[in-house]
Amino acid sequence: MSVSVNQPSLWRASVVHGLPLSTASAPTDEDYIRLALELAASARGEVSPNPMVGALIVKDGRIVGRGVHRYAGVKHAEALALEEAGEHARGATLYTNLEPCCHYGRTPPCTDAIIRAGIARVVASMEDPNPRVCGRGFEALRRAGIRVEVGIAEAEARQLNEAFIRYITSGRPFVHLKIAMSLDGRIATASGHSRWITGEASRQAVQHLRYESDAILVGIGTVLADDPELSVRLNRPRHRPVVRVVLDSRLRIPRTSKLVQTARQWPLWIFTTEPFAEAAQPLTQLGASVIAVPARAGRVDLRAVLEELGRREITSLLVEGGAEVHAAFLQQGLADKVTLFIAPKIIGGRHAIPAVGGDDITTLERALPMRIASLARSGEDVMITAYPQT
Repeated sequence: MSVSVNQPSLWRASVVHGLPLSTASAPTDEDYIRLALELAASARGEVSPNPMVGALIVKDGRIVGRGVHRYAGVKHAEALALEEAGEHARGATLYTNLEPCCHYGRTPPCTDAIIRAGIARVVASMEDPNPRVCGRGFEALRRAGIRVEVGIAEAEARQLNEAFIRYITSGRPFVHLKIAMSLDGRIATASGHSRWITGEASRQAVQHLRYESDAILVGIGTVLADDPELSVRLNRPRHRPVVRVVLDSRLRIPRTSKLVQTARQWPLWIFTTEPFAEAAQPLTQLGASVIAVPARAGRVDLRAVLEELGRREITSLLVEGGAEVHAAFLQQGLADKVTLFIAPKIIGGRHAIPAVGGDDITTLERALPMRIASLARSGEDVMITAYPQT
């Protein structure tokens, strides 16, 4: 079973099967749960539309089984950990970051396997928000006489699977806005020149954000100005290809654009309004999918777009611009997370393009409050992650 490359010292001490964790004091439930979280995180970008789950089985202070859920249709983390543990699972404790499933889906219920294996205790970070589970897994385990404890590192577990939680509870993808801008909040000069505002380290970080997302979205303005390809340039396999999404109310995307020309290589979904869908044939012949949705104020209705993406099992959406698209998601309350890459440059000028467009506000009381979750260096740039406060 492969594990995270950035393994903590606790894990390195226990990676050999059967050896105890080597720490100054006896490892705690929290230590084991955090290892399970690390295991789960090692599958970023691989599991959609399922959550990231890691599992450990511990007996007499020794890790006897490990499991990571890799992608839909493959055995869950708990089942893999039980297989590795074998007879050692009887009387042991199972640690996992998410409630074991109790229903038949693409795989059999994990609760049945846990009960059959003779696990004595289950420690988990959180309930599964999936309405088909949502406490029923824990209930089944307790009915079988297994001790269940829930809540260790719950905040971290929720953040790890924030996209899955949004998707499974609302039916729409988790929307993550990525904005690369100058120190004075501009994403391009007055002439539209934007390559490159941020440095190589930030551009590499964006590649990882793309890899971890099910889809990348831009507006037609960005396509016409920059002719992006929106590819994921990481040498890492992905179970599902990342979908490129374009908002194009009047279907103006050129057939010669990089997006259309690579539509047979990587999926391209173009959302347009119903009157313009009749002109889709030249694009569909080149491999693009053209999807008609209702209009809102002359543009594609973002809520309709998100609902359609959810129906197609897109759980996470990375929005990369431009300014009016950023504004639409933020002003309509549809953005779940924002990551800003801020370059140490001042562009200036009255007509340089701002990071967020949209309608002007007249008072600061109408400004959208944000909660800053993290701030870090990204090469010469600064990377800020924040969440809108509703």
